[in-house]
Amino acid sequence: MSPTLIRAEGGIRLTEAETRARASRNRAIALVLAGLVALFYVVTLAKLGLQPPFKG
Repeated sequence: MSPTLIRAEGGIRLTEAETRARASRNRAIALVLAGLVALFYVVTLAKLGLQPPFKG
């Protein structure tokens, strides 16, 4: 068994360092995802052009 794992009745508990690492990794993934969404949005606007909506 790994020394960083602490067994609890409900399962395995993460150490403080592991919890901080997970939170940091989650923030990095969220930033990358938000960046991709923004990139796709900008590319879509560039392809469609900044025209007013179709009337008629």
